Amino acid sequence: MDLGDWRSRINDIDNQILNLLNQRAEAALQIGDLKRRQDAPSYVPEREAEVLSRLSAAARGPLPAEAVHAVWREILSACRVLEGPLTVAYLAPQGTFTHQAAREHFGDAADYRPSRTIAAIFDDVERGRVQFGVVPVENSTEGAVSVTLDRLVETDVQICGELTLEIAQHLLSRAADLADVKRVLSHPQGLAQCRGWLAEHMPEVPVEETSSTAGAAEMAAADASIAAIASDLAGRLFNVPVLRRRIEDNRQNATRFLVIGRRAGRPSGRDKTSILFAMPNQPGALYRILEPFAQSGLNLTKIESRPAKRMPWDYVMFVDFEGHRETPVVAAALSEIAERTLHVKILGSYPAA
Repeated sequence: MDLGDWRSRINDIDNQILNLLNQRAEAALQIGDLKRRQDAPSYVPEREAEVLSRLSAAARGPLPAEAVHAVWREILSACRVLEGPLTVAYLAPQGTFTHQAAREHFGDAADYRPSRTIAAIFDDVERGRVQFGVVPVENSTEGAVSVTLDRLVETDVQICGELTLEIAQHLLSRAADLADVKRVLSHPQGLAQCRGWLAEHMPEVPVEETSSTAGAAEMAAADASIAAIASDLAGRLFNVPVLRRRIEDNRQNATRFLVIGRRAGRPSGRDKTSILFAMPNQPGALYRILEPFAQSGLNLTKIESRPAKRMPWDYVMFVDFEGHRETPVVAAALSEIAERTLHVKILGSYPAA
């Protein structure tokens, strides 16, 4: 076959793909009608996780699993909108890493709503102004995001999903060179993740904190003497060139994000559960509380303490572990843990990233 034959073959395949996509869209419309009559949600995270897992596992051709996942994420996003609207809150303005994470999880077809702060994202979800929110919970180099942990204590939202995003920090500026930059702006986390590079390459340039990395990019767009530490997405959205690429001190830098909503999810087959608890101040208390996890063979993936803010030196513990609250082994362990704590709160069971 020559080039013309192969192009003709691709045209035929494209037509078949388009026909099948339209058939899938028609099925999504019918499903949406059924869900509306049953008052069921259009977005079911455990179902989408099952679909993506099955298709990625079935990828046997030249396309890597990551590429298959990316294509199907957008197909699911487009079909989901046919079933019903989906509103998602993220940390404003456009171009923050939270915005990028939300787009990675829900695809381009969702209706994204900016919130001024992480606390406001929780409020928007809890009060029903949006269906879901995306919030950062921990960074691999800077640790936990305190405001997210505090709001998980104080609100009744459910964790519905998680994703991990590689954090690539770029120096964005309209300046011609580093010597022309008079100020470097970014979110405190962005500045912390690049402090070594800044000390080496721009030691005399003052740094200033902003409420978000994207906000810094927006300011750099208006003033050529300012450089922002932000994402490539922020640079594209605000039309600020990349002056230096990948300036983060740790190339393994990543942030874990949570998807929060108001509905508890069903098992997907590969899940995590997040809980928090308060424990009595006595010797061996933490050991006794964690003992049922070991006895049940449940793998802990995270444990974090946080001041409870009710009394000085009073703490709550956050624990993530593998498994779903509706499975018998997890339900039994949680029941035993509840008897050994002062208070336990299940934050959600959700598909693992």
